Amino acid sequence: MNGTISPVTGRYRQTALDFVEEVFAEYQNEKEGATVRRLVEEIRSGEYYLPKLELMMTDGQGEIIGYVMFSRFPLEGKYADELLLLSPAAVKTELQRRHISKELIEYGFDEAKKASFKAVLVEGDPMNYRSRGFRTSADFGIYADVSVKLPDVSCLMVKELEEGALENIKGTVKYDIYDSLT
Repeated sequence: MNGTISPVTGRYRQTALDFVEEVFAEYQNEKEGATVRRLVEEIRSGEYYLPKLELMMTDGQGEIIGYVMFSRFPLEGKYADELLLLSPAAVKTELQRRHISKELIEYGFDEAKKASFKAVLVEGDPMNYRSRGFRTSADFGIYADVSVKLPDVSCLMVKELEEGALENIKGTVKYDIYDSLT
């Protein structure tokens, strides 16, 4: 895809919220769209927000066609300076399957490495993330808390940004830092 990747800034902050809500409402339903919008707002207003890692891809007319957010994420109150959460990721419905999310995620990995982060955590369909190098987090000793409702253990995944990065990072994933996810 021939788009421009950049952090979400200025006039795009509101547009990105609208974009994420619309994509998730189309994909699932309006309630899910509103929930994901609230999550973005919560992350932006909290201590784990990284403005340089809230990313968008725009087309030649400056319209947002893809979006991903990486934010710091603690496991049991630790590792927030080493571990990132990738959530949400959204691509304009009619442009899905054109590698837009791949480009955004790979760009995010590069920026995260430059910022000395060690790994990225994501919850989703393994088929969408395995090709990006994600593996089941339980294989690394990172487990979902019972409050995290996963269809399968394989839906919580992690990617090391450097070999062996998760050797000393273990724990339980809880989303209790975000009201929209509990």
